[in-house]
Amino acid sequence: MQQQQQHSHQPRQQLHYQSHEYMAKEFIRCQKWIEDALKHSGGTHETIDVFHAILEGRMQLWSGKDGCAVTELLVYPRKKVLHVFLAGGKMEQIIDFQRDAIEWAKQQGCTAMSIAGRMGWKKVLSKHGWKPKFLTLTNEF
Repeated sequence: MQQQQQHSHQPRQQLHYQSHEYMAKEFIRCQKWIEDALKHSGGTHETIDVFHAILEGRMQLWSGKDGCAVTELLVYPRKKVLHVFLAGGKMEQIIDFQRDAIEWAKQQGCTAMSIAGRMGWKKVLSKHGWKPKFLTLTNEF
């Protein structure tokens, strides 16, 4: 099997290219950023849930020196989307993941990326081709 070249912010979904031990070490290195981002997730996941999802290949960890992002593939009846579930660290690092994430998403059959996050993402990401499509509201009870 041909070894795939790995960049520092390549998705870590292909676990046959990266050991669980490596993934665990990388997750621990990024854990503070992940936990900070989870504070704004509405309580849908805890750190251990994200860790397991990455190790099982249900989510992808994009890691760099100054930040990380976690994505997941969303499959709808007529569209496949790479969704940015969370991101943390320096904004420049997070934005730097976009080029490789789009390329990887295309290889997976995706035709778009999405993100659900705080309102500040709109201003930052609009400079990089992102547009609001819909509003998500919650009613906690």
